[in-house]
Amino acid sequence: MATFTFSFFLFLSLSLLLVSAHTSSPYLSPSTLISQNYQKMLTSFKIFIYTPLQPITFSTPSASIFYNFLVNSPFLTQDPNQAHLLFVPFSPDTSTRSLARLVRELRTKYVYWNRTLGADHFFISPTGIDSSSDRNVLELKKNSVQISVFPTTSGNFIPHKDITLPPFYPSLLALSHAPVNEAPSFLCYLKWDGKTESNLVNELRLDPAFVVESEPSDNHVGRVKRSKFCLFFYVADVAWMTEAMAAGCVPVVIVDRPVQDFPLTDVLRWSEMALLVGNRRGAEGLKQALRGVPDDRYERMREFSVAATHHMVWNAEPQPYDAFHMVMYQLWMRRHTIRYARREDV
Repeated sequence: MATFTFSFFLFLSLSLLLVSAHTSSPYLSPSTLISQNYQKMLTSFKIFIYTPLQPITFSTPSASIFYNFLVNSPFLTQDPNQAHLLFVPFSPDTSTRSLARLVRELRTKYVYWNRTLGADHFFISPTGIDSSSDRNVLELKKNSVQISVFPTTSGNFIPHKDITLPPFYPSLLALSHAPVNEAPSFLCYLKWDGKTESNLVNELRLDPAFVVESEPSDNHVGRVKRSKFCLFFYVADVAWMTEAMAAGCVPVVIVDRPVQDFPLTDVLRWSEMALLVGNRRGAEGLKQALRGVPDDRYERMREFSVAATHHMVWNAEPQPYDAFHMVMYQLWMRRHTIRYARREDV
């Protein structure tokens, strides 16, 4: 009963947010979460899993959680002819040669790969798979939907086809349900890994407008909540980005190229929630960019960031609209990539 009540109020609050956002929204499609399409996914989506040769373990938490939820989900079917998508399970340490052998076996043992050259298949690879001259691996990379972890290694992610998982962060569940009332007192907070972009970090350390920590302090969450922006280097560990968003800290990603692998990129409008700033601007240029954000835009980004984190929570058991279901929704949207001639897609 408690789960149902929370889900209902989450649905209601998200619906009100969509209705109130006349000119902008955290969603690419303002009706995404109240559409019949999402409900149709819950009742109709069917996935067939090729039986793995051995148990699969993932060292990346979000990949492990998603895989365990998937193989125990009501979306599975034992009849591949009724499946919208087929899942190819393999260990993340599988070599390119072994991967080529796996796809070759699917090609010769089953009829499903050849009918679409793998376009109605998907797989999990936390870092993504690299290019290969082997026909089997090439078809897997170019045609099948890859589910990886954000950020994915450059060159290992194909936009509009591949998907990244929301990162797992233990404290996100509590933060995502808590209101954000504190007024920011710092311009920006940076949790530094001790290695990345040290020249810029040294500049930021000298500026009182920036809070820089190499290790989270006892007041870590409090400092995040009191900061207008939270700074992330794209190549570093950004698992806590969703924690910052839930705490009401607008994310700023330091990167010198477009970012196309944000989590839930088919659902969320990241341009309304995050800023991308080039590294070459230095500390002063960064400060000018952040202070140049109008107050009304900042408040909107902050509100949307908090709302979006409801969809990035990995619950102990899957709940409506959470990370698992929103990743499944992205897979569901890809089912029309290939249409089956002998039946109508639902």
